[in-house]
Amino acid sequence: MGVTELLIILAVVLLIFGPSRLPGLGSGVGDAMRNFRKSVRKPDSIDITPTDEDRTDSDEPENGPKS
Repeated sequence: MGVTELLIILAVVLLIFGPSRLPGLGSGVGDAMRNFRKSVRKPDSIDITPTDEDRTDSDEPENGPKS
């Protein structure tokens, strides 16, 4: 995006939300981005990667319906 597009977007946001709500909106977006980045960097507490013992070579499901 160029500078012109960013200025147009900023002007539209300013018209929609008004100058009084703009700082709160900006801080809310900043907090959301910060929390998202933190959650992406942090590893999951539960590892769901299947192990060799979990994998089966058969084509039929173990607990599936039998015909």
